[in-house]
Amino acid sequence: MIRAVLLLVQGLVAITSIAGGLVMAVGSWPGVDKSGLPPGLQLPVEYLNGSPFNTYLVPGLLLMVIVGGLHSLAFVLLLRRIALASLASAAAGYSILVWIFVQMALIPFSALQAVYFGAGLAEVGLLLLLLGVASPHPATDTGVQAGPLGPVGNRKAAVGSRHDRQEHSARGRST
Repeated sequence: MIRAVLLLVQGLVAITSIAGGLVMAVGSWPGVDKSGLPPGLQLPVEYLNGSPFNTYLVPGLLLMVIVGGLHSLAFVLLLRRIALASLASAAAGYSILVWIFVQMALIPFSALQAVYFGAGLAEVGLLLLLLGVASPHPATDTGVQAGPLGPVGNRKAAVGSRHDRQEHSARGRST
């Protein structure tokens, strides 16, 4: 279920990022008649004041290639259950968060920024749940050790952790 929701969010962000980046880039090309675009798709040039860009070409390409591309890659890797899916999913989730942070610093607030920021947070949270780092269940008084992200249970310490090294060196001395 968690994987399916993560795939859904990644797919939606991939499609809308590629489409949005395409509209931004194509609308910036010289000679393109912008009057044919619906008013909702015509981006005000004033939004670029104070930014390093004078057209929407570069931001559109960045949105399409980096955010849309990472989300597309993460979607395909997660769909096929390829080992790098977790890394790609994390990169995709953080890419939309960084995109929205930068956007909010440069242009006036839009409700879409809140929606896509929420999508990025959802992606990172779903990935943590999928990896078992976070738990959807609150810690209880059943003797389960509660970690900072939820119940840890009877998991062994990670190989190479300080606890694992101490345990290993103690075993080595006793034999």
